[in-house]
Amino acid sequence: VQLQASGGGLVQAGGSLRLSCAASRRTSSNNAVGWFRQAPGKEREFVAAISWNGGITDYADSVKGRFTISRDSAKVYLQMNSLKFEDTAVYYCAAGLRPVPVPQSSGYKYWGQGTQVTVSS
Repeated sequence: VQLQASGGGLVQAGGSLRLSCAASRRTSSNNAVGWFRQAPGKEREFVAAISWNGGITDYADSVKGRFTISRDSAKVYLQMNSLKFEDTAVYYCAAGLRPVPVPQSSGYKYWGQGTQVTVSS
């Protein structure tokens, strides 16, 4: 299974971006999918996750109210609004081992290659 994250780019603070995550197979359709990010010199951190059917979502406190995770039959999306400089990072999507989302990276088996998000202040 391969995951492909896309949609990153350069945006001014206060702007918006929408990330997409596509899987090479429908494996992720029965499992939770999460978004994580890693900034230079920092550890990878949880951003958001969604259950297999979209009924359960979870967010890091730092993005609540600004980011929205959603999914359809083909992809998982991360809508990012009111972006801040500190949101700058490489964003990764990952397919989980269970149908429900968890915030720990150990709960995800398949990882995409990441997409760069840069927010200018």
